[in-house]
Amino acid sequence: MAVEKEHKEFFAVDLDHGWEPVPGYPPGIHHKILAGSLDEAGRRGTRTRLLRIGPGVFTTKPFASEYWEEGHLVSGELIVGNDENGNNGAQFLPRTYACRPPGAVHGPFKSQTG
Repeated sequence: MAVEKEHKEFFAVDLDHGWEPVPGYPPGIHHKILAGSLDEAGRRGTRTRLLRIGPGVFTTKPFASEYWEEGHLVSGELIVGNDENGNNGAQFLPRTYACRPPGAVHGPFKSQTG
């Protein structure tokens, strides 16, 4: 399978502008696409993105992606496995990483500080 991403050399990433709400996620979760294009419905393509979760924002149900997914926590904290009210779960801090194959169930997610 060929990777369908454009060739990009190092470039500055503007962390203040260009964030968009993530379709299907609660308000307060935004992403910024850095490279590629992913057709989730058609199960084609790739993408690299930054994901930002606002303070106190949480998802309520575990889910599974149909594609490989990697996550590197850059700042703040991420709570994984909270209940539908946003309580409990395991806390992860910056410089932690996850790599999940297609179909791996994960979440829900929450961030207290953003």
